[in-house]
Amino acid sequence: MGGTPLFIKKGSGSKITDEDGNEFIDFCCSWGPLILGHAHPAVNQAIVETAANGTSFGAPTRLENELAEMILKHNRFIEKIRFVSSGTEAVMSAIRLARGYTGRDKILKFEGCYHGHVDALLVKAGSGLVTFGESTTAGIPAAFAEQTLVVPLNDPEKLDATLAQHGHDIACIIIEPIPANNGLLLQAEDFLRSLREKCTTHGILLIFDEVISGFRVGFEGAAGLYGIAPDIVTYGKIIGGGMPVGAYGASAEIMSKVSPDGPVYQAGTLSGNPVAMAAGRATLNELLQPGFYENLNLKTDSFVRKLEAYCSSMQYEVSFPRIGSIFWIAFSKNTIRSAEQIEAGSMGHFKVLHHELLNRNVYLGPSGYEVGFVSSAHSDADLDFAAQMICDAMDLVFA
Repeated sequence: MGGTPLFIKKGSGSKITDEDGNEFIDFCCSWGPLILGHAHPAVNQAIVETAANGTSFGAPTRLENELAEMILKHNRFIEKIRFVSSGTEAVMSAIRLARGYTGRDKILKFEGCYHGHVDALLVKAGSGLVTFGESTTAGIPAAFAEQTLVVPLNDPEKLDATLAQHGHDIACIIIEPIPANNGLLLQAEDFLRSLREKCTTHGILLIFDEVISGFRVGFEGAAGLYGIAPDIVTYGKIIGGGMPVGAYGASAEIMSKVSPDGPVYQAGTLSGNPVAMAAGRATLNELLQPGFYENLNLKTDSFVRKLEAYCSSMQYEVSFPRIGSIFWIAFSKNTIRSAEQIEAGSMGHFKVLHHELLNRNVYLGPSGYEVGFVSSAHSDADLDFAAQMICDAMDLVFA
């Protein structure tokens, strides 16, 4: 974005304060985990009380079991869950599990879906209909990238061609069911349902990366929203209540392959860290309160509709895709479902918008490819003020 990055001093509710004392209404929410806002009293209390008894033991704790039970009791799609320390680690573990379960080596991902900084997934598509990936970052051997196939989102024909050629070698297909790391690339439900069917046909495990969408669009995430059962799910962000966390879950049969029950090794000194488990349990307890998601989604919908109404009246070339409490500012009127549909030039518009909003005490994540989040801490007054500031800033963007 240019300029000096903000250094954050503190957060409270819907707002953050930087080291210079400037206060902002925050729509980044630590890139998604803070669905209750900053420094939620119940979460803070759980962190303080737990830390007073020790922060790490390298052994099981009751809190780990209690958080796991809370998740499994309200999730139709997984029977066992394993905690790790980040979303990246959850995805890494899920891919290893898929390979160990199927005995196959290759994986397939989609352009525009980000799955953390796992070596095998930091790849892009080559030229032609279907090619092996090449690394998009230094430090990854070509041999790693060659095990990863990449196809565009929302392109059933290329997916079918890939499966026809490589289906017998593919251990898993991984997708963000709600792609939210390269814009909000909402997929048609029939594409996701056909993906489930094709995985079943070819004996491929379907991994839903729900690090962002999990517990954000509903307690069961996108899997519950669409009613589509993945074979393995990865979680992170919200289940740690602002503390470092990740998790992967599946059926009891698939998870039985994980050590010590099976041959797929995974471990971590800080996995299931009691402070993170306590923060996650306190957060999820709030999410399970009647009407939580309904109220949050209505709040988000009202906020975005105000932006849409103004920008439409001014005939600005901008739209606001949204799902649940996630929204995106896309400088296009077209429905965008794949990465190549995003015009690189539109990032110049976002750069202007971002700086104008900082001057107006509204904070968005500093990238036009990232989404925004509304939390339960955002009041109607917060959202009304932010909507007005965004509309004012749009006047300058399109001046």
